[in-house]
Amino acid sequence: MTIRILIADDEALLRMAFSAILDAQPDMTPVGEAADGSEAVRLTRELRPDVVLMDVRMPGTDGIEATQRLTRVSPRSKVLILTTFDLDEYAFASLAAGASGFLLKNTRPEELLAAIRNVAAGDAVLSPRITRRLLDNVRHHLPHGASTDHHLERLGRLSTRERDVLVKVGKGLSNAEIAAALHLAEATVKAHLGRILQKLGLRDRIQAVVFAYDSRLVHPA
Repeated sequence: MTIRILIADDEALLRMAFSAILDAQPDMTPVGEAADGSEAVRLTRELRPDVVLMDVRMPGTDGIEATQRLTRVSPRSKVLILTTFDLDEYAFASLAAGASGFLLKNTRPEELLAAIRNVAAGDAVLSPRITRRLLDNVRHHLPHGASTDHHLERLGRLSTRERDVLVKVGKGLSNAEIAAALHLAEATVKAHLGRILQKLGLRDRIQAVVFAYDSRLVHPA
């Protein structure tokens, strides 16, 4: 299957560079370019790309609002956020808005391509190392009160083992790290995570991280 990709970035040279990298792949094709969030939403509605590479800070409609809007108009289109560490708070807001992952703009081409393939396949791109740094930088955005009744009710749907897995996911551990910590097979961790997403009505691993913090199951260090 060919992965159809829309590139949203206000810098023309970056759009050109991303397009050249993608066009060289046998399983990818860039289908459009947008210079701001509004154009990204419009083109997503028209082109229905599989993946949208979304810059965070753009003139007019930024990547956060655009992510929120386009995940409503084209739910099957996955958003992969492009950011830098000094804009982590914007990246976190974008993830909460429905993005399926985020990368640094200086990421290596092979990492970008792997991330696009993972997102297109329905997975989330969530580097444990970047997640921990991200949450450290944006903990002032996280709730400081107790879990709401709604969160507690949803947590009650999980088994003890599923809650253990969710805690580890919220702390930014990979499946392999969770498997080692809980003495489980990696395939078992993946199965637990699938059931967690289904029971909580979450779309991917990133939303699971957000939920773990929102519900106070995991606390900022």
